[in-house]
Amino acid sequence: MRVLVTGASGHLGSAVVPELLSAGHEVVGLARSDTSAAAIEKLGAQAHRGDLADLDVLREEATAADGVIHLAFRHDLMVNGDLAGAARADLDALNALADGLAGSGKPLVGTGGTAMLVMGGIVGRPGTEHDTFPGGGYRIDAENFVADLGSRGVRSSIVRLAPTVHSSLDRYGFISTIIAAARRKGYAAYVGEGTNRWPAVHTLDAAVLYRLALEKAPAGTRLHGAADEGVPFRQIATAIGDNLGIPVRSISPAEADEHFGFLGSFVQIDNPTSSALTRDLLGWTPTHPDLIADLHEGHYFRTA
Repeated sequence: MRVLVTGASGHLGSAVVPELLSAGHEVVGLARSDTSAAAIEKLGAQAHRGDLADLDVLREEATAADGVIHLAFRHDLMVNGDLAGAARADLDALNALADGLAGSGKPLVGTGGTAMLVMGGIVGRPGTEHDTFPGGGYRIDAENFVADLGSRGVRSSIVRLAPTVHSSLDRYGFISTIIAAARRKGYAAYVGEGTNRWPAVHTLDAAVLYRLALEKAPAGTRLHGAADEGVPFRQIATAIGDNLGIPVRSISPAEADEHFGFLGSFVQIDNPTSSALTRDLLGWTPTHPDLIADLHEGHYFRTA
């Protein structure tokens, strides 16, 4: 299968591309710069210049492909607080990719996040793949768009990723950001009692899930990329403090923005997430270290 991958040179893309190649697929990675193109080619894939704003390129490359995995996202806008702008750019890109695939029966695998379960009002229990929302929230509209593409002849699925996709490949994700905050402040922090839970998944396990979704997920499928159902945030902070050799402290909600920056609200969400249906449907079995074990492997702490 010839697969177009957006975000192919990024953290997750650098695992998804080799996973696809090892399964015998041909990969074309969208590259927004010469540096990205070189990284994609080093992985063994073809690079095609373009970015999420190049809607004609997305449409044309999707038409030429046998399937699409959409990983790219405007994280620059998200970090600067423009969540609405990032979400709009994502939906525009998905529309272009869907135009290229319409009526073909080919697969499109999109990317969402398990945090939308909290934003949609799921509290007091683990979120499941059956939980859906009418729209209007951050990335919810994009998820619903992808899920509805079966009506346009696209075998679409959406992977809701845990907020923590962790491994030695992760350089700029949420865990790296939280560790950087602990280095700056001289202590690792959690908010309140730190009992709120974050799901997590190893990058290499997530890559397998994307491949399985591409190969066999039915149209309209929602999938959960969560190997750890929910790690109490205090445990995450404690592992960070232990590895950095610094104290671990509780801070108040009012102090969270000053300590964690743009993640101030996000570190407080309680987001337990089940992936039981995903595992049963696709035969997905995570095999790599869980989040706390991965933190104690030390790779997150060997560079500032």
